[in-house]
Amino acid sequence: MRQKKLFIAALVFLAVITGSIIYAADHIDAPAVTSQSTDITDLYVFRGQDAGNLVFVANTQGLLSPGATSAASFDENTLIEFNIDNNNDKIEDLAIQCKYDAASNAMLVYGPYPVSEPGTMSKIQGQTTARVAVTAYGDAKPKIGTGTYGIKVFAGPRDDPFFFDLNRYKMILAGTAPGFNNPGTDAFAGTNVLSTVVEVPKFLLGNTNSLNVWVETKKKM
Repeated sequence: MRQKKLFIAALVFLAVITGSIIYAADHIDAPAVTSQSTDITDLYVFRGQDAGNLVFVANTQGLLSPGATSAASFDENTLIEFNIDNNNDKIEDLAIQCKYDAASNAMLVYGPYPVSEPGTMSKIQGQTTARVAVTAYGDAKPKIGTGTYGIKVFAGPRDDPFFFDLNRYKMILAGTAPGFNNPGTDAFAGTNVLSTVVEVPKFLLGNTNSLNVWVETKKKM
């Protein structure tokens, strides 16, 4: 298989520590990725329903209205890459790479594999370990693909899971509100994202109780 060079287009950082999660969110406030397939909104990592698995979620192309969601699609020239540091040196040791194949309308998963080139440049590593047809907007039965070692994958539009009361936040900054309401008003209600979800057995991630994880979207050169 020909290895393809890619360059970094956007990135969000997340640190996973034993027993807890620190997460980051970013909705189109970087001019270089606004309205692009490379725009990352959120990264989540959490224990699966099977306690022996970890679930990695990368959401992209946020703030999609219901009307725009049916026409939204993954980009075959954009690589979604989960980077995993399992020895706390802040350098990726493993990568899970997800690449859309337009011909089959499927998301292909590579890895987790050892990283041959740490940093902003990447090569697609090895062979596919899982694949799944992209679930269409409004499909009542989400498609779940399975692959090597029990890896599972989903790809398709989802309701944006991130909750933030943006208007109240602005009022707090302006000094016109003392704090957030409980419950607040979700500024992202009614908007969608394109979600890529990969569930991986923990034994594939190294013998460690602590991981640093970040996600990058990378464009083909």
